[in-house]
Amino acid sequence: MFSRAYRLAVTLPPMLWMAGFLVLPYALVFAYSFWSVSPFGAVVHSWSLENYHKLLVRDVYRETLLRSAWIAARVMIFSLVLGYPLAYLLSFHSRARKELLYQLVIIPLWVSYLVRAYAWKTILGADGLLNTSFEYFHLTSHPIAFLLYSPFAVVLTLTHIYTPFTFLPIYAALEHIPRSLVEASQDLGGSRFQTFWRVILPLSIPGVVAGATFAFVLSFGDFLAPLLLGGPSGIMVSNIVVSLFGAAYDWPLGAAISFCMLALVVGLLWFSEKLERKWAIS
Repeated sequence: MFSRAYRLAVTLPPMLWMAGFLVLPYALVFAYSFWSVSPFGAVVHSWSLENYHKLLVRDVYRETLLRSAWIAARVMIFSLVLGYPLAYLLSFHSRARKELLYQLVIIPLWVSYLVRAYAWKTILGADGLLNTSFEYFHLTSHPIAFLLYSPFAVVLTLTHIYTPFTFLPIYAALEHIPRSLVEASQDLGGSRFQTFWRVILPLSIPGVVAGATFAFVLSFGDFLAPLLLGGPSGIMVSNIVVSLFGAAYDWPLGAAISFCMLALVVGLLWFSEKLERKWAIS
């Protein structure tokens, strides 16, 4: 229907944009990961696997990577625990209030990330709302230390921030389930639990996988929440990357860690895509 010149004119600009602002930066990061830094702070263009060897032999990098994955996994689980029941409620039981409740879930996305992070810092601080309330009602005699500057604070904040991202694909999957299938299950004598377990849940798996992937990937790459609320025990791998590209000025090692994170995320996205296709409604 369209000439070759028209197709070229339409596809060439986005392809050039992708090549210049996505493929080329990734290629530069990949190249930097094989270089090194001289004692004088200059990047030496000598190709080696030294940076990747550091990631394997130094405990600090392995421990931080595992801690980051564990924090992201907890955020993913808590986001699913909060997001799925809420999406199910809106899709099947809210009726006339569906639009209002949907907007209430989306409203937190209108607020800046920093505002929400600082809000939790204020709530969890030594003089914050929680500790003040506990001391007022004589539940504690002094501020609870683990509420702030700990992995608990990071998980709580990231769960609050990324639960809407988990909710949205689950809600979309539930909305696309044919209601005739639910009615057929009920007509055949299935209870509400049986209908949910055998019809609704299997058909909503693609949304669950997409929401879980969003929560894990976004949490795994986050660095602001650990910086503001994590403290020494809540530092994640992205904070190390920021430090290496900043104060430490070790771009090659930072590039190696970044590329490993990218490979992990791409592998996770590939696996989640396979699961979504397997459970997609035909």
